[in-house]
Amino acid sequence: MTVRSAPRALAGAIIALLTLGGAAACSDDGSAGADPKRVDVVAAFYPLQFIAERIGGDAVQVTNLVKPGAEPHDLELNPAQVGQIADAKLVVYLKGFQPAVDEAVEQNAADRSFDVATVQPLMDATAEAHEHEGEDAAASAEPDHEEGSAGGKDPHIWLDPTRLATVADQVAERLGKVDPARAADFTTRAKALHADLEKLDSEYTAGLQTCQRREIVTSHTAFGYLAKHYQLTQVGIAGLTPESEPSPQRLVEVTKEAREHRATTIFFETLVSPKVADTIAREVGAKTAVLDPIEGLSTDNGGDYLSVMRTNLQTLRTALSCS
Repeated sequence: MTVRSAPRALAGAIIALLTLGGAAACSDDGSAGADPKRVDVVAAFYPLQFIAERIGGDAVQVTNLVKPGAEPHDLELNPAQVGQIADAKLVVYLKGFQPAVDEAVEQNAADRSFDVATVQPLMDATAEAHEHEGEDAAASAEPDHEEGSAGGKDPHIWLDPTRLATVADQVAERLGKVDPARAADFTTRAKALHADLEKLDSEYTAGLQTCQRREIVTSHTAFGYLAKHYQLTQVGIAGLTPESEPSPQRLVEVTKEAREHRATTIFFETLVSPKVADTIAREVGAKTAVLDPIEGLSTDNGGDYLSVMRTNLQTLRTALSCS
């Protein structure tokens, strides 16, 4: 679930076999390939679907590999999805975030894919997780703390709207190469999206400028880019893997930090259990609230990236007592 390269020989072999029947399965699915006048785009997870649809407009048909309400990190592909990747004119993904997608892209769409992680270097998860700690604390940090031992990278670049804007510009360029006749339209829509993301960035900057607290305690260490850009400090209960179980020592450490920072809110997210966050909240006398990493939309969420980000901003302002 973190950015890593786990051996999946069996999965790779299965994907290779499924590819033989992928196109037929794709047509049976009725999504990608249904309209010959539109560019078929496969997005690996929701934020990439959002920017592809905004930039492509009516000229594209975007298939999201992750269904609403599903957790995207360790997506396993079915035959229809492999066929969609094989048939797509462009696959937009983040290498290392979903290993099964990486393998399917490598075997079926290496020349028709765009890895958004190549736009800007990903942040090192180890440095991000501990940059708020002093030298003594960093020296005594547990070596088995997930993101530190993995030496992994944080994939959650979309939680910094300025980084997502840069990714969107590159998606427009890639779409323009696939469909040169409509390249100018893609560029125009990308500029409009860029403006929307700049406005969102301004709202965050103003909204989080004056707060009584600047520490956010989160169940999932997904908010490093947001915290860095808006000068907050993230204290993650678990690592980059949402459903990973924190060690008892980590729970003690987070509880201590929450008390020291007088945290009034422990954040959990929509697609995983809030039990650990509830436990720490009870220990420190805090309440819990949802801070959505927007990895995927929940089944009952009718919003989009921009609206969920604005909901997150209001949640942060309340929790941090921002004026």
